[in-house]
Amino acid sequence: MQSVDAAVTDVAHATKKFFKRVLPIMLVMLVCNQLNRSNIGYAHEHLEADVGIGAAAYGFGAGLFFIAYAIFELPSNVLMEKYGAKVWLTRIMISWGLVSFLMAFVQNEMMFYVLRFLLGAAEAGFFPAVIFYFARWVPVGMRGKATAIFIAGSSVAAALSGPIAGMLLSLHGALGIRGWQWLFGFEGLLSVAVGCIVYFLLDAKIQDAKWLTPAEKTALSAAIAEEDAQHTKGKNGKINRWKMLLNPQILLLCAIYFAVQLSIYANTFWLPTIVKQIPGTTDLSVGFLSAIPWVCAVFAMYFAAKLQDKAKSKRPLLVVALLIAAVGTYAAAVATPVLALVFLAVAAMGFKSASPLFWTIPQSGLHPAVLAPAIAIINSLGNLGGFVAPFGFGIIKEQTGSVIPGLFALAAASTIAAGLVYFLRERKKDAAPHAETGAVGEVRSADKVSATA
Repeated sequence: MQSVDAAVTDVAHATKKFFKRVLPIMLVMLVCNQLNRSNIGYAHEHLEADVGIGAAAYGFGAGLFFIAYAIFELPSNVLMEKYGAKVWLTRIMISWGLVSFLMAFVQNEMMFYVLRFLLGAAEAGFFPAVIFYFARWVPVGMRGKATAIFIAGSSVAAALSGPIAGMLLSLHGALGIRGWQWLFGFEGLLSVAVGCIVYFLLDAKIQDAKWLTPAEKTALSAAIAEEDAQHTKGKNGKINRWKMLLNPQILLLCAIYFAVQLSIYANTFWLPTIVKQIPGTTDLSVGFLSAIPWVCAVFAMYFAAKLQDKAKSKRPLLVVALLIAAVGTYAAAVATPVLALVFLAVAAMGFKSASPLFWTIPQSGLHPAVLAPAIAIINSLGNLGGFVAPFGFGIIKEQTGSVIPGLFALAAASTIAAGLVYFLRERKKDAAPHAETGAVGEVRSADKVSATA
């Protein structure tokens, strides 16, 4: 019994070290990811003035990223399993950094489209690779916490992207380089540099970690191996993903997540344009003001997580989050520019909180044997909202000269999604696992895939 207690203690110590040493590295990578994914939102008007990329072309190019991401996500995951998360994360960072750097040399719409598509292809598999790395290092009991911190980091990264973009754009004319070229060039090279450093900071396997004691390595490796063995119990045969698409519950989940992604990426790519309507703003002030909704979202996600831990059902919380997003977005559409920013902050608190709340529903409502492929389908189809939102806003802006109709559409989408939540099923917390639902370890293992959001 003493050896078992010692092993548990060693696993706890090893996991604590992982949170202190490795998780911060992942968060830095996430910041770089957010910078390179969303920087065109701040460069939009400059690209229009210097290169002639109009609102519709901008929206289409912004959305092309997600088409490429969806196409190359599965091949990227296959290659990640072959080469390992450490090598693949390094490759992803360096390649997306190089593509982002090349954006500084955009000369026409076609070049813009090609580079945005290549950026999506380069980034494909980043989140799954991070989650796979967690699965190889963090026991199930703490994996949900690591995932939650990483997801929350996306809002922090979004908040930082505005001020950084504003400062880089304010360098316009320095060394004869335009501000938007500073933006793409610096952030692209930053990702390349961080990618190179990450290769030397991350360890491929537990046994390679010099910061763990021999006892901690042995205990942690044994714990992960035992969970892997438990996770494979009860899974007989292959899952037909095409048949899964006919499952009404999965279709509902895809529709709800699509609505959440519409709001997230409409704001990611068009928020700076909306903020620029405030009289007297500059590139620098737009960058800082654009950070406000994302900062508010960080606090909202924290309190939502607290409520989530105590709630028996996540559906009411998800409905409230979606309705907050809808009300905030609708109010922003009819308000003055200054008040619009305030209401967009309210909306961000809703749709960003909805994302982690949403991913608890598949875990509790779907059979463990189909959970992983189901989440892959939901994530892939839902992320198409990242194409529809910026492209749709671009067309609306070019046809009407305003993004207000787009905000009305977002409010409607969030309201409809809130209604669809009513039809979702959840497995009760106190429901005992039985032969059909698989092992308890399988249910718990869901948190390692839930963060593909």
